[in-house]
Amino acid sequence: MVFIAGGMFRMGSDRHYPEEAPVHRVTVDGFWMDRTPVTNRQFKEFVKATGHVTFAEIAPDPASYPGALPHMIYAGSLVFTPPDGPVDLRNFGEWWSLMKGANWRRPYGPKSDINALDNHPVVHVTFGDALAYAKWAGKDLPTEAEWEFAARGGLDGADYAWGDELTPGGKHMANTWQGEFPRHNLNQDGFGRTSPVTAFPPNGYGLHDMTGNVWEWTTDWYMPKHQPDAAKACCIPENPRGGREDGSYDPALPNIKIPRKVIKGGSHLCAPNYCRRYRPAARHAEPVDTSTSHLGFRCIRREAPDASPSGG
Repeated sequence: MVFIAGGMFRMGSDRHYPEEAPVHRVTVDGFWMDRTPVTNRQFKEFVKATGHVTFAEIAPDPASYPGALPHMIYAGSLVFTPPDGPVDLRNFGEWWSLMKGANWRRPYGPKSDINALDNHPVVHVTFGDALAYAKWAGKDLPTEAEWEFAARGGLDGADYAWGDELTPGGKHMANTWQGEFPRHNLNQDGFGRTSPVTAFPPNGYGLHDMTGNVWEWTTDWYMPKHQPDAAKACCIPENPRGGREDGSYDPALPNIKIPRKVIKGGSHLCAPNYCRRYRPAARHAEPVDTSTSHLGFRCIRREAPDASPSGG
């Protein structure tokens, strides 16, 4: 793990998607963070030690889905599949499908495996799966503010985790999509799907894959925009959490059937023509019961810098 000293920074962005605005000052205390997203190897150790069964491996309770036909109730997870022809970019169902038998062990369906993917990020994990791993490891999941502060790597206000240019000197700094999404990935960065977690350079704090490769869970409940900046320095939020002050769900949040958490960092499916979310300020809402082939997580520990936690 890497110790992030904490401090004040400008969170969010006024230059991109509306949910990232407004830019506002936030302060976070220091914390330790995993250098990389949790890998298949690490998650495999957790499952072996605990017997944990992920949400995607359990058939849904029909009572929770009234009206659903029996053949629609099965264990599975959302998998990205490139379409054969032109699609309506407003309809993500053109490239996402709930695939029977897809889970962290079989990321692209029953005929796939992770035999050669030990150092790739684990995917097909819900928020509950990620939190279960974190607790087993003696860690926690980051808040949105902690995650974004760490992702910026000390570059307060920069567009990307490495500066203001997407590909400085023509060099790809993260695993993203090049070409026309969702049909043609040119793979100019060397990867068409997930990549090893240290395949790209770390940011200024020594953290790999803070943008691109896979989205990452945070503990914050999603709100469609940030709170405005505090008028006085004395009132700058310290260690903010989405929801109530203790991080619990606030009924005043948007009335939706399944509560949503904030995910950060974008993924290998983010493309200039569709999803420019390979930036620290970018954020997205994810239902807590949803797992996908491009969503993972990393952990933190809120300890003093001399604690020297292992792992990560």
